[in-house]
Amino acid sequence: MPADLSSDPSSGSAASVPQQPPLWRQLQLTAGALASIRAGTSGTVAFEAVEPALRPGVQALGFQVLRWLGRAEALRRHLAKRTPPPLPDALLCTALALAWHSDHAPYEPFTLVDQAVEAAKRNPATRAQASFINACLRRFLRERDELVAATDTEPVAQWNHPRWWIERLKRDHPRDWQRVLSADNAQAPMTLRVNALQSTPAAYLLELEAVGLGATRVGADGLQLTRARPVQQLPGFADGACSVQDAAAQLAAPLLLDGLLPTKPGAAPLRVLDACAAPGGKTAHLIERARPGAIEVTALEVDAVRSRRIDETLARLGLKAQVVVADAGRPADWWDGVLFDAILLDAPCTASGIVRRHPDVRWLRRESDTAQLATQQAMLLAALWPLVRPGGRLLYCTCSVFREEGSQQIDAFLVRNTDARLLPSPGHLLPQSGANARGVPDNPSGDHDGFFYALLEKPAPH
Repeated sequence: MPADLSSDPSSGSAASVPQQPPLWRQLQLTAGALASIRAGTSGTVAFEAVEPALRPGVQALGFQVLRWLGRAEALRRHLAKRTPPPLPDALLCTALALAWHSDHAPYEPFTLVDQAVEAAKRNPATRAQASFINACLRRFLRERDELVAATDTEPVAQWNHPRWWIERLKRDHPRDWQRVLSADNAQAPMTLRVNALQSTPAAYLLELEAVGLGATRVGADGLQLTRARPVQQLPGFADGACSVQDAAAQLAAPLLLDGLLPTKPGAAPLRVLDACAAPGGKTAHLIERARPGAIEVTALEVDAVRSRRIDETLARLGLKAQVVVADAGRPADWWDGVLFDAILLDAPCTASGIVRRHPDVRWLRRESDTAQLATQQAMLLAALWPLVRPGGRLLYCTCSVFREEGSQQIDAFLVRNTDARLLPSPGHLLPQSGANARGVPDNPSGDHDGFFYALLEKPAPH
């Protein structure tokens, strides 16, 4: 089964592995990853624990399980009076998520059931539950249509999101909530950002076509691949010709910089802060949008390990920025006292807009997380706004579709800061939608993640 490359484009495909392990082994590993995620581990960490040769196939199965986990858990409640121990339950739900709908099943449901039982028998941690798992799954095969119909009226089974998440989307986006939930369960496309210092989208499109890769234009600098590919297959990737970046994320750099960059040679470079910069994609895009010497970027990251990814990103692209390990919310620890012309605040958030690429997010988040993160976002805004020079800008963005982290956050900020002016901004971008009544007319029309953007200006004194 091919790997789901939407979240990890650098992975190889499962088909590139010379010999696939037996399905029962892949189901064991998938169930182990699910159990880890249920215990609070991120999907990225859970799948990285799988040995590299097996990871693409396991990740592909795991992503599908996470996208249909609400349905699987509802079916399990109809099949078992009590919830089994964590690992046997993860294996049972893995099989149910993969087999519940024959049109979506990666293998024949009977094969999945047979191999799930084999997986239970071959693992000491699940062997005692093998007969129970066998009985549940054989009953599922016999009564599949009736069991699926019995779960159709359960919102969590129907939409495969936690109930609180569904209710919040209903409140936040009453006209679009169903479309957002449906989009979350689809596989995201692989979108590239062409390095403007090396090429153009039109020229790079020809390079892709020359090696048999199809793509379409999206936004100012982007190309959306017809089919996801390992980055090693992309022409010039190792030398910085392009980066993998969602179309919505590619809006940040032009929104912040357009109209601010110096146009005359010899002019003082623009001072720009990327306040929460890892892994460095937006930092790089900021530099790519400017001619050499026209911009000086400081990239902040509070996590020292994650900050190394900024260095790696810039090194591959042949770009330079000042990378600083520091907390953006504590300027006294790192700021030199010179005001910035522009600040990008890609604030920590629930990541509710990128569920297509990270299907584990919906199951890891708790309802209380949104308010906690909104408090952190407000603190970062309050700390960074004084660092913007008069006439300068701050671009606030999150990869969230929740209004508490977007429009409500900015409405409250504008009440507290009468020296701030909201410029035309995309506002809330919903997954797979460029339509937005409050937004600008040139939002990307292609497929993209959920995002929020607000461009704030500090007017210069008259």
